[in-house]
Amino acid sequence: MSTRLTKDISIIVNSKFETEHSDISKNQFVFSYHIRITNNSNESVQLLSRHWYIFDSNGEYNEVKGEGVIGLQPIIDPGKSHEYQSYCNLRSDIGMMWGSYLMKKLSNEKLFEVQIPEFHLITPNRLN
Repeated sequence: MSTRLTKDISIIVNSKFETEHSDISKNQFVFSYHIRITNNSNESVQLLSRHWYIFDSNGEYNEVKGEGVIGLQPIIDPGKSHEYQSYCNLRSDIGMMWGSYLMKKLSNEKLFEVQIPEFHLITPNRLN
């Protein structure tokens, strides 16, 4: 589990290797990740976009930018959370991801960035 707090917004990430969706013989490694975004501030915020950095231990490096998360631009009220699950395909059994969300305070339309903590994508056999 990885956690980061930026401007009263907490991001918690848990990742998991998805054996049943991977094909190791073809260097296809699928990892899922579950993210919980908690608004610890006293104002409502909206998640507008995401910016991911994805590193694969075979040397591949990718950036992914897009609106919202899984097709949503959720509004998160004070004390509330938004959770979602997504996945990442790698060509090796070790990698990592990190990034940021662009958010907006609904009270004054002010934009701000929230950091997504770095988290590792590692197959269970590599942990031994």
